[in-house]
Amino acid sequence: MDAKNSFDGYIHSMRSATEGSGENKGLSEKMDSDEKEKILDALKDGQSWLDSNPEADAEEIKEKHKEIEGICAPIVSKYYGAGGGGGGGGEEEEEEAHDEL
Repeated sequence: MDAKNSFDGYIHSMRSATEGSGENKGLSEKMDSDEKEKILDALKDGQSWLDSNPEADAEEIKEKHKEIEGICAPIVSKYYGAGGGGGGGGEEEEEEAHDEL
């Protein structure tokens, strides 16, 4: 169940970062429309997979999560890496991995 919550949380946070809701408009303004579309398509795929596989076990969910993250992370890190204050490019991913443990 934790894997499902983690994946679901990732989908929602990526969607809001990509669509730029509320105060979090920075990323959505930097990305071009192709990149946004690629991320949103991947998130849609992930969400529909979750909805279609309610009985999936943790390993299957983690595998799908990695697949979706593999599409989104390179695009997102391109922008977070560019604006960061010196080194430590992998910090966001570290935090994501330890979320809700």
